[in-house]
Amino acid sequence: MNNKLEKIENVDIPQGFYKKLFKIAAPIAFQGVISSSLGLVDSIMVGSLGEGALASVGIAIQVFFVQYLFVFGFISGCGTFIAQFYGAGDRHGVHKTLGFAVTVALIISTIFFIGAMFFPEFIIGLYTDENSVVPLAKVYMQTGSWTMLFLGFSIPIEASLRGTQQTALPLYVSTFVFSLNTLLNYMLIYGNFGMPMLGVKGAAIATVIARFLEMIIMLLIIRKGNYLSGRISEYFDWSKEFLMRVINNAKSTTANELLWSLGQTVFVAAYARLGVTAYAAFQAANNINGVFINAGYSMGDAALILVGEYLGRRENAQAEVVARKTIKIGTLLGVGCGAVLYFVGKEMLNFFDLSKVGDMYSEKLLIVMGIIMVIKVYDTILVTGILRAGGDTKFAMLTEVGAVWIVGVPLAFIGAFWIGLPIHLVYALLGSYNLVEAIILTIRLRSKKWNKTMITGLES
Repeated sequence: MNNKLEKIENVDIPQGFYKKLFKIAAPIAFQGVISSSLGLVDSIMVGSLGEGALASVGIAIQVFFVQYLFVFGFISGCGTFIAQFYGAGDRHGVHKTLGFAVTVALIISTIFFIGAMFFPEFIIGLYTDENSVVPLAKVYMQTGSWTMLFLGFSIPIEASLRGTQQTALPLYVSTFVFSLNTLLNYMLIYGNFGMPMLGVKGAAIATVIARFLEMIIMLLIIRKGNYLSGRISEYFDWSKEFLMRVINNAKSTTANELLWSLGQTVFVAAYARLGVTAYAAFQAANNINGVFINAGYSMGDAALILVGEYLGRRENAQAEVVARKTIKIGTLLGVGCGAVLYFVGKEMLNFFDLSKVGDMYSEKLLIVMGIIMVIKVYDTILVTGILRAGGDTKFAMLTEVGAVWIVGVPLAFIGAFWIGLPIHLVYALLGSYNLVEAIILTIRLRSKKWNKTMITGLES
C-alpha cells in the first residue's frame, strides 16, 4: 500500500478546496434543481389533464429513463479519464475521450430510438395493460423518440464540460432549454398563444424542440475557443490501448446504470400494478422529490471531478482526503434536502389534480422519500463519484446492481403483489437495498482499493 495512503490522517485538505468544491458543485446543484423544477411544472401541466394522462406519461418516459442512464453509464466511465486527463493537463487526452464518448452514445441512442419509434406498444406492455394508459403513452413515446438522438450529442458534451470544471456552462444551457420547454408545454398542451391544443402529444413535441436546441447550443460551445475545441482528427485519435482501457472501465459503469435503471423500471411496474391512483400519486411525489434530491446528487459529480483531478496528478493521498471531506459535506446536504422535502413538498402537492386518496398517498410518500434521501445521496457520492473517479467501476457496479436485484426487486414483488402493501410502504420497503449498498460501499471506501490513477501510459 502506498505510504501516502497509510498516513492519510497527516495530509492536509488541499488549499482552496471548499472554494473549488462550491464552484464546481453549486452550478451542478442549481442545474439539477432547475431541470427538476421545470420537469415538475411539466408534470403539473400534464397532471391537470387527469390522473390517466399523468400515469401515461409516467409509463412512457421509462424507456427514455433507461436510454438516458444507458448513455450516462458509458459516459460516466469515460468521465474517469476526462477528469484524470484534465488533472494531468493533457488536453488531447480529453479530446479523444470526448470523441469516443459521442460515437458510442450515438450508437446506443439510435438503438433506443428504433425501439421507441417502431415498437412502442411492446415496451409499454412491459409496464401496464391499463386501457386508459396505453394509447396516450404510445403517442408520447413515439413523438418524443427523436430526443434520444439529440441526447447522443448533448450528454457526452455536458459531461466533458463538467469533467473539465466548466460546470457553469451546462447550467446556463439547461436554464434556457428547460425554460423554453415549459413555455412550449404551456402553448402546446393547452393551445395557448394561438397554438393547437395537443395535450400529451404537445408535451412530447415541446421536449423534442427543446432537446434539439440544446444539442445545437452544445455543439456551438465546443466549436471554437473552448477547452474542448479541437481538430476533428483529435477526437478520433484512438490507440488500441486507449480503447481497451476506456471500454474496460466504461463497460462496468454502463452495465451499472443499465441494470440499475432496469431495476427501477421493475419498481415502477410494481407501483403501476397498484392502480392508476397509486401510481399517479407516486409520479407527483417523485417529481417533487427530484427537485431536492438532485441538489444532493450534485456532490457525486463534484467528487468525480475533484477526486479524478488529484488522481490525474498522482496526488493520491490528497484524493483520499478530498473524497472523505466530500462525503461528509454531501451527507449533511442530503439531511437538509430530506427535511425540506416534506415541509415544502406538502404544499407543492396542491398543484396536482389528484383525488383525496392520491393526495394521501403522495403526502406519505414524501415522508418516506425524505428519510431515505440521506442514504441515496451517500450511495450516489460513492458510486458515481469516488469509486468511478478511481476506476473502481466493477466493484461499484456489482454492489449497486446486486443490491437492486438481490434485495430490491424481490422486496418490490413481495410488498406490491404478495402482501399488497400501500404504495408508500412498498417504497419504504425498497429503501432496504439502499442501506445494504451503503454498508458495502463504506467498507470499500475504507479499504482504499479504489484509489488508482487510470491514465498512466496514455498521456499524449
